[in-house]
Amino acid sequence: MQKPLTPHRLHQGVRELIQSDQSFTKIIDCYGLPPLWQREPGFSTLIHIILEQQVSLASANATYQRLLIMGNPLTPEGILALTDIELKQVGFSRQKTSYGRALAHAVLNQELDLHALAFLSDQEVRERLMSIKGIGIWTANIYLLMALGRPDIWPKGDLALQIAIQHLQGLPKRPTSNEAQTISAAWRPWRAVAARLLWHFYLGERRQGYPT
Repeated sequence: MQKPLTPHRLHQGVRELIQSDQSFTKIIDCYGLPPLWQREPGFSTLIHIILEQQVSLASANATYQRLLIMGNPLTPEGILALTDIELKQVGFSRQKTSYGRALAHAVLNQELDLHALAFLSDQEVRERLMSIKGIGIWTANIYLLMALGRPDIWPKGDLALQIAIQHLQGLPKRPTSNEAQTISAAWRPWRAVAARLLWHFYLGERRQGYPT
């Protein structure tokens, strides 16, 4: 298991990626180094990532911030204490209400030890998380990448990354999820750094008003 990313290791990964793939130079030249985008490991972050499934980051964050008004710090007990109506009022869909409750029960019943994940391999973390209803491969990988800081994680299925690859590499069409994952293999052992570079590029392009 590799050491978690730090600002120093992020910069190291960027340097090595530029040496192996010159297309990343354009990102640095236009937008500078990407943020680390580090999140605190634990229940609250995992709920936030669940909220980000299949919606915009802005929408998910708005729901998350409203949730924190209902109870901060956010705990499994706090989620279970809220009614379905209260969760709907802050922005939870029926499906994500079910997912949030499933996660809360798993933590309280000690079916999932979030603290122990830091000491497991990437695949072991995926298996533990994906055993919980509502947590799929994308959610597990985003938790590995942002909360645990694993350096070689590729969040398969992330649409923003597929769009960024198309624009950066001048591809005639957007790569599929499988094609993007195949492309990412060339960026080992720094795929999580490559993802941060590509997100940085995607957000920079959007601010410039380029089509996405």
